[in-house]
Amino acid sequence: MRQEITFTRYDGANAAGQLDAFLPAYEEVYVEPPYSEGPRDVAEFIDHYAVQAARPGMRLVFAHDGDELIGFTYGFTLAPDARWWGNVRDATLSDEFTREDGRRTFAIIELAVRKAWRRRGVAAALHARLLDGIDAERVTLTVRPEPEAAPAQTAYAKWGYQRVGTSHPWEDAPFYDCMVLSLR
Repeated sequence: MRQEITFTRYDGANAAGQLDAFLPAYEEVYVEPPYSEGPRDVAEFIDHYAVQAARPGMRLVFAHDGDELIGFTYGFTLAPDARWWGNVRDATLSDEFTREDGRRTFAIIELAVRKAWRRRGVAAALHARLLDGIDAERVTLTVRPEPEAAPAQTAYAKWGYQRVGTSHPWEDAPFYDCMVLSLR
C-alpha cells in the first residue's frame, strides 16, 4: 500500500552525512542506460559528493514513500571561480553570462527517481522543493542527450530550462546538454 510521499531537505553540513541514505537509490538509477554506471563510477561519485557537500549553498532533498526512499536531488551555488561554464564546448558564452559571484547561479547536480515511482510528479516535486527559497538569478543543470534520457529532457524543457550548449566536465566524462532556467 502506497503512503503519502513526503520530502525532507538537508542544508549545508547536514547534507554531507546523508550519503549512505541515498547511495543505494543512486546505484539503482544510474546502472540504467544511458549511464550504465558500475562500481568504479559509484566510487567516483562518492568522492565527488564529499567535495560537493561542502560547497556553499549545498541542499539535498529526499522523497520517501512511507519509509522507502524513492528519489533525491541536490545542488549548490556556483562559486566565483567555478569551472561550470568553461566546460561548455560548442557555444560562445559572454563574460557577463559566465560571471559568478557565489549567489547568482544554483547548479543542480543530481535529480533521480527510482523506476517504480517515475511519471508520478515526484521529480517535479523534488525540483520544486530543492529550489524553494533559493536566492539566485538562475538555475543550471546538465542532462545526457541520448534517447534514453528523453523523459528528463522533456521535463526540464517543460519546467522552462533552455539549452545553452554541450558540457564536457572532465576528460573521460560523457557529453551533456547544459541547460539554464531563469528565476528572475
